[in-house]
Order: sequence, then C-alpha cells, then structure tokens
Amino acid sequence: MVSNVDPSLDVSGKAGRSRWLGRRPRVRGVVMNPVDHPMGGGEGRASGGHPRSRKGLPAKGYKTRAPKKNSNKYIIERRKK
Repeated sequence: MVSNVDPSLDVSGKAGRSRWLGRRPRVRGVVMNPVDHPMGGGEGRASGGHPRSRKGLPAKGYKTRAPKKNSNKYIIERRKK
C-alpha cells in the first residue's frame, strides 16, 4: 500500500491558500487576447487556433529535434511511438 495518501486529498478551500503555497492561477490560452497567446482572440467563445506554444511553435506532437543531428546515431529507439 502506498504511504502518505491523505495529503493529496486535501482541498485548499480558497484561492488565497493556494497562493500562499506558491501555486499561481492557471489561465487557458483560449481565453487570452491574441497579443498574449497564439490561441487567443476571436469573437465570443472562439475555440482558438492551432495548438502552439507561447513562442509560436506548434505544440502537441510536433517533432522539435533536428533530423541531421550528430547524436541521432546513438538513439536506438524512440520513447514515444
């Protein structure tokens, strides 16, 4: 049995107690303005654009590794299939 299970079940009760613990509010990119996030903007509740990071690079499944990198020969098998 896993020990010390109960602390993960504690409810903070209010937003301020979470802030005391250093947890900042998490805001979705879809609800931001286009200046703040690539998925932001739109009239009403727009679903956002293509999933992109804050730098504008495609997120979620986009391969970021250079195809001709020298250390590629040391990679035998990819972790994600």
